Amino acid sequence: MFTFLFLAALMLMVLTKLWLAARQVRHVAQHRHAVPARFADTITLSAHQKAADYTIARTRLSMLEVLAGAALLIVLTMLGGLQWINQFWIGTFGPGYAYSVALIASVAVIGGLVDLPFSLYGQFGIEQRFGFNRMGWKLYLADMLKMTAVGCALGLPLLLAVLWLMAHMGEYWWAWTWLTWIAFTIFVQMIAPSVIMPLFNRFEPLANASLEARITRLLQKCGFRSRGLFVMDGSKRSAHGNAYFTGFGAAKRIVFFDTLMERLADDEIEAVLAHELGHFKRRHILKGMLVSFALSLVFLAALGWLSSRTWFYTGLGVLPNLGTTNHALALVLFFLTLPVFTFLLGPLASQTSRRHEFEADAFAAGQTDAGHLVSALVKLYKDNASTLTPDPIYSAFYYSHPPAAQRIDRLLAHA
Repeated sequence: MFTFLFLAALMLMVLTKLWLAARQVRHVAQHRHAVPARFADTITLSAHQKAADYTIARTRLSMLEVLAGAALLIVLTMLGGLQWINQFWIGTFGPGYAYSVALIASVAVIGGLVDLPFSLYGQFGIEQRFGFNRMGWKLYLADMLKMTAVGCALGLPLLLAVLWLMAHMGEYWWAWTWLTWIAFTIFVQMIAPSVIMPLFNRFEPLANASLEARITRLLQKCGFRSRGLFVMDGSKRSAHGNAYFTGFGAAKRIVFFDTLMERLADDEIEAVLAHELGHFKRRHILKGMLVSFALSLVFLAALGWLSSRTWFYTGLGVLPNLGTTNHALALVLFFLTLPVFTFLLGPLASQTSRRHEFEADAFAAGQTDAGHLVSALVKLYKDNASTLTPDPIYSAFYYSHPPAAQRIDRLLAHA
């Protein structure tokens, strides 16, 4: 029965994702030949067509990724791949932490190797073709090595802690694991600005004195404290621009991509920052963390229950180890299959995120000129090749930000 449920859920997920992607490609292509009337004075036809072609290319690549991911999942479960890997490592190391780490690492490496061609084509194919890629092979490989090192340095202690809790904390190990996960998440957010992110990018204090004074006044007006205003050399990897908050508590920083600083006027940068401050003032980040923690508790409790059920393993094509624990095997199976059974939660998360974006826009319109945020957004849509004509169902399912026309209509109502 569980095998049937898994296969049915997997088929539903794959077909839904492919259907949505096909709708997006078709809708964007149908509207490629004319700029929407609202943007006719600000977006050229060539820029609109570039955004359409870029969106179509990325969407088609995502369709191949969906198929490859589903194929890998079937190979690992129903076709016995994970069963073979499990038997190999338990035969090599015997039960224990070495076996558990090797099993989990093997699956992670296999998944990374399957994803690698799509990452390479996305970066050096699509991004290169549309003029966004500024990363060479040397930097790409250096980033990969650094990310692997950081992942091991942070992930391995966490994994060992979880495995220890599963082995020693009894029936409710998942509750202790949840508390450990919360502590780990907060710790990473605290060290990320000063320890992790500088490994990948250079952060320099904002050198524009007039803009810094303008921003300082805005921060004081909004009651926001940060550890500084920084410009990040995002241009060494991509021509895309952005601005964001990073850090937790007193370690909060405000970061602007250098590409963003080059393209926007000071009043537009202030408006973009006011939008980001809106997320802080409306407690969107805190709410998101609380929802994430609540969901992780539910999922860990489910894992605690499933890990003791033989049908959970056999239904996914794996025989549990006899005479010893199956903690690592349970972790692998659970996190491989969790997306299959939860992907329909995606639209709820997207809807919540879009609502938060509207709220942050409204806050920004109350602190700065809404027209400045509109002009900034139009520039960003153009420079980032964001389509102005997404499929409504696709965007409702996936988009974390409202489509351009909806967002600008709301902003103009505040002007």
